[in-house]
Amino acid sequence: MDKEKKENLKEVIEWILCIVIAIIVALLIRQFVFTPTVVRECSMNPTLIDGERLILDRWSITTNKEIKRGEIITFEAPTKDTLLNYDEENPVADYSNEPDNILSKFTYYVLEITKKNYIKRVIGVEGDHILIQDR
Repeated sequence: MDKEKKENLKEVIEWILCIVIAIIVALLIRQFVFTPTVVRECSMNPTLIDGERLILDRWSITTNKEIKRGEIITFEAPTKDTLLNYDEENPVADYSNEPDNILSKFTYYVLEITKKNYIKRVIGVEGDHILIQDR
């Protein structure tokens, strides 16, 4: 009987270890390779429709791939906390306070469920000058 209890305990520990490893692997894949999302705005119609489900490529961000004009990207919506010298006419977002290590990135990006993200097409890259005018 004592040997049977040890075997049962060993099996339970193995199962717990497998579940923990599976959760860690899933979170790492979601953080660094791809992540599911749902479009929550209609500004990208007809390319993306409100309520459409997407799988976003996170590998490009992980490997610091250069963003090109015409690509569709997602980014955290600026809040009054991230805006420098908040001016409704010309707000400038500052994302320099982003987390700098793996653990803080995990808690900031994965566990932060209240943040709002935008999904937009890139119309300009660093060095471009953009003119917005009425048609």
